[in-house]
Amino acid sequence: MSTLAPTPPPIPAEDLTRQYREIAAEIRAALDEVLPTGRYVLGPVVETFEQEWAAYCGSRFCLGIGSGTEALHLALRAAGIGPGDEVIVPSNTYAATAFAVSYTGAVPVFADVDPATYNVTAEAVAGALTPRTRAVIAVHMYGQPVEMDPLVELGQRHGLLVIEDAAHGHGARYRGRRTGSLGEIGCFSFYPTKVLGCCGDGGAITTGREDRFEEIRRLRYMGQRVKHRHEVVGYQQRLDVLQAAILHVKLRHLDTWIARRQSWAALYSELLAGLPVVPPVVAPGNTHVYYMYTVRAERRDTLMEYLAGRGIGTQIIYPTLVPFQPAYRSLGYRAGQFPSAEAACREILCLPIFPELAEEEVRAVADAVRAFYAG
Repeated sequence: MSTLAPTPPPIPAEDLTRQYREIAAEIRAALDEVLPTGRYVLGPVVETFEQEWAAYCGSRFCLGIGSGTEALHLALRAAGIGPGDEVIVPSNTYAATAFAVSYTGAVPVFADVDPATYNVTAEAVAGALTPRTRAVIAVHMYGQPVEMDPLVELGQRHGLLVIEDAAHGHGARYRGRRTGSLGEIGCFSFYPTKVLGCCGDGGAITTGREDRFEEIRRLRYMGQRVKHRHEVVGYQQRLDVLQAAILHVKLRHLDTWIARRQSWAALYSELLAGLPVVPPVVAPGNTHVYYMYTVRAERRDTLMEYLAGRGIGTQIIYPTLVPFQPAYRSLGYRAGQFPSAEAACREILCLPIFPELAEEEVRAVADAVRAFYAG
């Protein structure tokens, strides 16, 4: 009588429950400190996290914001960007990067990206400039910083605001400096699955300019500097106190979690060597934090189905370029205008990577990829 081999447990693309189990006692203790105070909007808990995050990023100022999308929106609003203006954004980002531009009444102008790093370049931005260009948003895709110095120099020559969309890049370094301190304004999302994520929506803005800091602070709380005196039309976009308390706890673990992500990425790259799979590259002078471990794979869709059939979760981040989304159909972009980004869209696949993965899971994923191509 034969005995069937046990089915191995699934390997998810993401799993927030494992992280929570590791730090549950710390999270509960932090919330137990906040809840009895009755102080649930702004105040010292948010201020403490803002100071910690500014120091971590190497920035003078930080403001907690309700989401990463609103961080971008308020950064643009604080700079006076609005109708008649254009803002250059990479074509392969999440739609929120472009939506933040649209919220101001300005028009997003899309640029192609470097085929190896998937990041926008100064050359691509220069090719998209018009007399109406007021700003550029540089997205640190998948956790690798953009080549920022040439982009900042380009911005200085043309009078452009350079914003970092660092939603993928918490803790990543470019030439020794962390994201959030590389442009005039840095914008972060703390969506739960990010490298540093809260337990709901949250975001932050970092900047070295006091005038930007003061204007964003006014905008994020109904246009007030003094309560009940609304100087401009503002927004309810404060970071929630409970989320700030959670982020305060998680920040203590961030560097350890980044090191684990980097370890799993190095193991993947070793195990996948020799296959028709291109691993992530790390540009000189950068550290990559691997928000996603994104490969370029032959027969990508078939590989994805094969892995799913073996209980291995994968993702395509992102499957459709933003200029080709229905929301921006009226702008008239056509296939072939973004050759590097379009080629990547057809081949990219994000393998499971999060700090709480086990080594045997990484090896199992790599074995399954190898088996697919061997078959």
